[in-house]
Amino acid sequence: MKKLLQISLALAASFCASASANAQAQAAGQTSVQTKVAMCIGCHGIPGYQASFPEVHKVPMIAGQNAKYIISALNAYSKGERKHPTMRGIAQHLSEQDIADVAAYYENQAVVQAVPDAVAPPSAQVAELLTKGACASCHGANFSKPIDGAYPKLAGQHADYLYVALKSYQSEGNPVFGRGNAIMAGQVKQFSHSELKAMAKYLASLPGELRTVPQSKFR
Repeated sequence: MKKLLQISLALAASFCASASANAQAQAAGQTSVQTKVAMCIGCHGIPGYQASFPEVHKVPMIAGQNAKYIISALNAYSKGERKHPTMRGIAQHLSEQDIADVAAYYENQAVVQAVPDAVAPPSAQVAELLTKGACASCHGANFSKPIDGAYPKLAGQHADYLYVALKSYQSEGNPVFGRGNAIMAGQVKQFSHSELKAMAKYLASLPGELRTVPQSKFR
């Protein structure tokens, strides 16, 4: 009986040690992720925060965005395919694992109700523009369910950001501003700035899954 008790106590001690080690490892992992996203909080963790480059516009909401898209975007900034001095400086200091961790963190940061299948239709003018650009063919019928995770959710995103982002694909030869995606460039170059603004305004009006989640230090 005494020997059985000793074995039971040893097993209990071993289990507690293992549980403690797992808890410490999880805490360390969480701390590591928090450290990696710390540089993102100053812009993406403040609701309504505005950037001033290349013009004044709200910083995009990335909580709830597809991780695969965030990875693609950060890699594009790192390589200079997306020209933005601040974002490039940040992305270039992230390892492949860092980028994957940051992307996964923001994909799961916002937990919201799924966007309804049916959304408010655009005006006839905007509907014609969206059809001309074949926007739904990649970004989904409600612009929140892309056909591939590498494409961003657009519904509910800030209109001024969407407008600046769309214009950036029209830019050529600018050393500090522009985006080098051939598919998007081919689509947006057929529109005037006023047409891009109209599309951005409609997309921003739709119910979406994107959010800006305030970080603790800014609450």
